[in-house]
Order: sequence, then C-alpha cells, then structure tokens
Amino acid sequence: MENITLDAILAAKSSIAPFIIETPTVKNGSAEISRLAGPGTDIFLKLELLQHAGSFKPRGALSVMMNIEQHRLKAGVTAVSAGNHAIAVGYAAKILGTTAKVVMMKNANPFRIRKCQALGAEVILEDNVHAAFERVKHIEETEGRTFVHPFEGYYTALGTATVGYELCQQAPNLDAVIVPIGGGGLCGGVAAAVKLMQPKCRVYGVEPTGADSMHRSRASGKPESIEKVQTIADSLGAPHAAPFSFSLCQKYVDELVLVDDARLIETMKLLFREAKLAVEPAGAAALAALLGPLHKALQGKRVGLIVCGANIDESTWFKLCTPAQDA
Repeated sequence: MENITLDAILAAKSSIAPFIIETPTVKNGSAEISRLAGPGTDIFLKLELLQHAGSFKPRGALSVMMNIEQHRLKAGVTAVSAGNHAIAVGYAAKILGTTAKVVMMKNANPFRIRKCQALGAEVILEDNVHAAFERVKHIEETEGRTFVHPFEGYYTALGTATVGYELCQQAPNLDAVIVPIGGGGLCGGVAAAVKLMQPKCRVYGVEPTGADSMHRSRASGKPESIEKVQTIADSLGAPHAAPFSFSLCQKYVDELVLVDDARLIETMKLLFREAKLAVEPAGAAALAALLGPLHKALQGKRVGLIVCGANIDESTWFKLCTPAQDA
C-alpha cells in the first residue's frame, strides 16, 4: 500500500487548489444543538456542502484525473455513482478539457442527473448499483475511457485527505472527528490526515444501517459486499468495500457506528432549523452519530464533523422532512 504522508497531502492540495474551494469550518452557534450534544461539547462543522459540485467529491476526482496521462485523459473518463461522484467527475472533466460518460441508477435523484448533464456529462441509467458497475466496466473496455473510481485508490484518498488537513488547520486540538462512510474513500483520507496532524484525536466513521459494508468488512478483516442498498442516504450506499480505502479505515479509524434513516431525517431537520443548512441525508450523518450512538463518549469534547454534501432538490428534501400529517 502506498503511504499517505503529509507531504503527499500537501502536494495534492496544491495541485487541486485552483479548482476547489477551501471550505470553512464553523463552530456551532445553536443553543438547541448544544443542548442535545450535552454540556461542554464544542462542535465544529466542516462545510463541504459548499464545495464545487455540492459535495467533497471534486477533491478526489480532480486528484485522480490530474494524475492520468494526458493522452488517456483526452480519450475521456467514465464513472459510476449515485450522483455526487458523477457530478464531480463531470465538473472535473469540464475544467480539465475532456469528456465524461457516467453511469447512475434509475432511482437517482433527478436533480443530480440534471446537474451532471448541465456540466456536459453524458448520463446512462441502470437498474441498480451492481448493474451500474458492470456497465461502467464495459464502457471502459470498449471506449477506451479511464475509470475514475468513486472511493478507491491512492489519489482519491489524497484528495479526500485535504478535507481532514483543512479541518485540523481550521480547528486545532480536536478530541474527535466524525466522518460519513460510503465506500470509505472520504473517511480513509480524512482519518489519515487527522492522525498525521493530531495523533491523539479519535476518528469515528458513521454508516447508515442499510449500507453497512465497512462494518461487515471490519468484522471479517477483509473487504465485504452487501446484497442491497437500503437507505435514504444513497450517496453512502456503496455496494462493497475496496482494498485501499478499507486498509486506510482499518489503520486510522478508531471506531465505526451506525445510524438509521429516522435519525438521519431528524438531523436533517435539526440542521435546517438551527444551522440553516439544507443537507442531503449523508450530510447529516456525522451530527446524527454525535447526537446518537456517540453522545455519551463525546460529551464535553471538541468534535469536528464533516458535513459532506447537499445535492438534494427542494421537493425531495420536503418529502423526507415533512411527515404527511404535517404537510
């Protein structure tokens, strides 16, 4: 396994800097969130929802694509995604002067499909995530496009590590950092950066109960798959763990926790009311973990939360967060 070092993270940060936003980290100012977190808990929100393309994903996509040989990059790229990675690859392809052909699921949020297309990406829809991975493999083999993985690989991890690096610069001396997990690319990269910069800081990964591939992998000691993604947090719905990101999570993540869809929805509403952030379900996962399974362990601590994205349209947000009887 190639080592993730601070020098490598800084080099990646420098290379992608012209094309990303160094998103702010803000200290929670909500009395209600503070009350729910418990006395003395200081919460710092790393606002990656403000990133280009609406999530942290351009960091990894750019890191990968800027390390593809020029003649291969010119031939175009392909990707598979529930939406956020596809949008990021479309964004990266546009600014790097190439083309993107992305595969998404038929149940993908129409807002995300439109956003991909608006960036110039060609979108192909498949029935499920397993079929989508098969289709993108076929595109790679028959069209000569380079596959940009949604969460796996050294350069992907270097890109996501820049989130952790910025967080530690913006909020020093954290006791804990909570990171959402889909395939583990974000969590692995962030965890590596945090442990290199603040070794005593604990790192927690959070998965939705309906997409627990990293929990299964941790239990068996090797990357595992899940049969079906069953969560509203579709951007955390990776069908399997993969070797590199799994190894980073094994090395740098102290503990994994689960949150269910009901808790994600309650936290989405809380973030909207108290922080004025209209996040997608995945963007609520870190706070949901802090107020749920990690509440006792982290009360009174300085905690950094990755608010990873907000690619959700108003009608879907309203449908999730407004019970029928209240509508």
